[in-house]
Amino acid sequence: MASSHSSSPGPQSGSGGSDGMFRKDREPPSRHYRPVRSLPDVCPKEPTGESRGLCEGPSVVAEHDRWTVYNSKVNLPAALNDPRLAKRESDFFTKTWGLDFAETEVMPSFYLPNINKEHFASYLQETAQRERIHERCKSICPNKDDVDAVSSITNNHDKSRTDLEQVPKIFMKPDFALDDPATFHAVLPWSHFNSAGGKSSRDVASSRLLQEKLSHYLDVVEVSIARQISLRSDAFFHAMSSQHELQDRLLETGGAVAALRGRTAAIDRVMCQGPLRALRQAVERGNCVKLHNKLKLMAAVHQTQPTVQLLLSTSEFVGALELIATTKEVLQQELQGVHSFRHLGSQLCELEKLIDKMMVEDFSMYSRSDLSRSLKEESHVMEMDRLQSLVFGLLRQRKLDFLEIYGDEMILAAKGIVTQCVVDGVLQIEGINTEVVTKLADQMRLMTFPQWFELMKSIFENFLLFLERIKATLSVIRNVVLEALDSNQKSRLLEQQTEVCRAQAEAPSPQLLQGEAELAYLTHEGLFISDALHNVQQQQQQQQVPQQTQADGCGSDSTSGTTESSSSREHGLQPGSSDDMMPSDLELGRVANNIQELLYTASDLSHDRCVKVLMARAKDGSLERLSSAEFVCLSQAVEGFVKDSEELCCRRSMSLRGALQSQANRFVHRFHEERKTKLSLLLDNERWKQAEVPAEFQDLVNSIANGRISLPERNPTGAEDRRPCEYLHVDGQKYAVVGTVLLLIRIFLEYCQCVNDIPSITTDMLTRLSDLLKHFNSRSCQLVLGAGALQVVGLKTITTRNLALASRCLQLVVYYIPIIRAHFETKLQPKQYSVLRHFDHITKDYNDHISEISAKLVAIMDSLFEKMLSKYEVKAPMPSTCFRNVCKQVGKMHEAISELLPEDQTQTLFLKINASFKLHLKRQLARLWVVHDGGPQNGLVVVDLAFYTENIQALRTLEKLDLNMAEIWEQKR
Repeated sequence: MASSHSSSPGPQSGSGGSDGMFRKDREPPSRHYRPVRSLPDVCPKEPTGESRGLCEGPSVVAEHDRWTVYNSKVNLPAALNDPRLAKRESDFFTKTWGLDFAETEVMPSFYLPNINKEHFASYLQETAQRERIHERCKSICPNKDDVDAVSSITNNHDKSRTDLEQVPKIFMKPDFALDDPATFHAVLPWSHFNSAGGKSSRDVASSRLLQEKLSHYLDVVEVSIARQISLRSDAFFHAMSSQHELQDRLLETGGAVAALRGRTAAIDRVMCQGPLRALRQAVERGNCVKLHNKLKLMAAVHQTQPTVQLLLSTSEFVGALELIATTKEVLQQELQGVHSFRHLGSQLCELEKLIDKMMVEDFSMYSRSDLSRSLKEESHVMEMDRLQSLVFGLLRQRKLDFLEIYGDEMILAAKGIVTQCVVDGVLQIEGINTEVVTKLADQMRLMTFPQWFELMKSIFENFLLFLERIKATLSVIRNVVLEALDSNQKSRLLEQQTEVCRAQAEAPSPQLLQGEAELAYLTHEGLFISDALHNVQQQQQQQQVPQQTQADGCGSDSTSGTTESSSSREHGLQPGSSDDMMPSDLELGRVANNIQELLYTASDLSHDRCVKVLMARAKDGSLERLSSAEFVCLSQAVEGFVKDSEELCCRRSMSLRGALQSQANRFVHRFHEERKTKLSLLLDNERWKQAEVPAEFQDLVNSIANGRISLPERNPTGAEDRRPCEYLHVDGQKYAVVGTVLLLIRIFLEYCQCVNDIPSITTDMLTRLSDLLKHFNSRSCQLVLGAGALQVVGLKTITTRNLALASRCLQLVVYYIPIIRAHFETKLQPKQYSVLRHFDHITKDYNDHISEISAKLVAIMDSLFEKMLSKYEVKAPMPSTCFRNVCKQVGKMHEAISELLPEDQTQTLFLKINASFKLHLKRQLARLWVVHDGGPQNGLVVVDLAFYTENIQALRTLEKLDLNMAEIWEQKR
């Protein structure tokens, strides 16, 4: 290709003389050619400020800012082999060399708007009419010059086309070949020359005609070719001249390259071979030092196995593992490929597996001995240093399932604790023959409750000590895990700081880059110096050499001291331990959680073992037959153990509570059935007569009034000195009661006492107490109102006194129901308050029963009034016999109930009786046609009424009773 200095076809001014090269003057062509822009050659002149020619050759020692091949804008081989072009450009060798040689995408300017067709819409609309007129005029009157030029071009083109059309089409085919028989026969028809006989004059004429025709075709084609050449002669001569100039430049460049190589060889001989020899000797010395360090490292590695055996003999598992890990790291990094150590890696792996088995077995033995030793020893953690060493070694080897081993040993130890406690308890009892009764459960069932209770308390104490020991051991293990986790975090932080410092140290200064570039230039032995310069510019390759030198220099020292640091290693965490050996933070966190779960498992295990002891005792129903005090003692002991274990392990285990709750339900059922049966027997034997109130029951009621809802402690000396009272004094009122109600008060206080002692049975006890109160109400109704006492007890009749006494007893129970409800409410959770509605239903039932008794008393008097007043006659003497009998029956009623019912209830009851009396008297007077007219009969009735009123108001508590006897007279209409 032509250079930019001579490729321009136009005259050169100014630059021709400075080059010292011959330039061919040419006449400017008739056509206008765009001048070719100048670009630097592949090997241009150095920019030294002087216009020296290539014949002088490039300078060997030049400035650092000289032009190099890396400053070129277009790479010719890259442009020729551009893989992005699906088809090679057809005008590649005719394009001008320069910035526009390769296609580049020009980014649109950010400062110029994006112009589209819409911006010219208004202009086009304005000029559309004028453009149409102009086009119409052009088509009507064409330009003369254009017509001549077009006519001449058309004539020439038509003439050449007409001449070429004379040539047959077969000569124009791209696959034209005379060696093809068909083509040959078509061009030379020999059939015209193969007439019978020899050559005739006709054949000669035909061959001559054919020859002239072919000559004519050749002339037409040559004329057409000449015409085409004449049209493109300028471009052809321009290419030829450029080719000659390019050959001259190549010859000059070859000479310059030869001179440069000669000078480079001289420089290499004079300036480089000596320094390079010194550098090689320095490298050889460094290699000898490295070899010596490697030999010392191999000697240290050779002593690994004996040192590991020595450490294992003293149970230094962590030191042995550290030494093995360090040796394996040295083998992989420093001594990789050493033939004498080819089997050492596998031997170390087998030794590491052996250490794993030894550590697991040692940890199992430690766990067994720690959990099996006596619980009365003061030290909770046995051989703490040994435990820490084992745990750290297991973590280092990623044996994260060692807690399962401890859990299995924990289960065996828990079984042993129960067995040992039972055996010790049986040995202290003389009445149990262990040879006959071999099973521990049977031996426990032969114990009395106090003996078995002492055994349970002993088991609870031992399990609490057992849990304390497990918690202390797991705390040590947890501390080791947390230290390992903290060490991992510190190691990561240290690595991050080291990387930051290394990145800051690896940033080279320009002076350092320049010096290293010169060093690389002098010591490079490759083919191209540009490769060395390019490698120097890469930052990572610059720093590999000093880092490798430092690693080699300190590797022998760190490895030679491995045995000393490993043998003297303490059982703690070292910050230099490799992160790839220790578990990740996630795994360590999982191990820490498993430690806490193991403590929870120990708590559950202790509770499960106690449940088995409890259920073994309850198998024959002995726990159900316990007294309230004994069951309360058992419940308090279990609750105390559960609370202590919860405080110790922070775990709420429900198995023992559930077993106790099950036994409590059975106990409550038996407790309730006993008291319900007792109450039924008392009611069936009750004669419904007023009973005297012993002093202890009065004290019981007084303690309830003081807010103590429980059974008071018995004081037999004080109770016997006081005489029983006739009434029960409650909140300033006197209650005449039967003996059954007194015992009922004590019974529901027993229910409340059980709730105080065993809060877990509150809901169950509440429903049972509700059932008991309902049973008392229904049974008393059957016996009194239903007259069941006539058959059960043998009473002759149910008197008004019996009815009033029953009503007063029911009122006493109704008084205590809100107190019982408030007491149970304090023992219930807020979500359990719905069960308190039973007390509301019971209160309603009791009030209905009291109302029915009151109605029954009124009904008794009503029947008497109806019977007596039906025989009433208004006649002398006065007062009449009927009124005398009425007043007598009313007096008996008052005498029967006045001492039992309070004053307000008595007055209310007699008001209802008086209303009944007035109703029947009014009916009888109406039947007798006695009216309030002041007549004789009216006067007799008034005398009887005065007698009745006087007798009623003479009764106690009825003095101020308003009888309103005027209602007996019918009002006049």
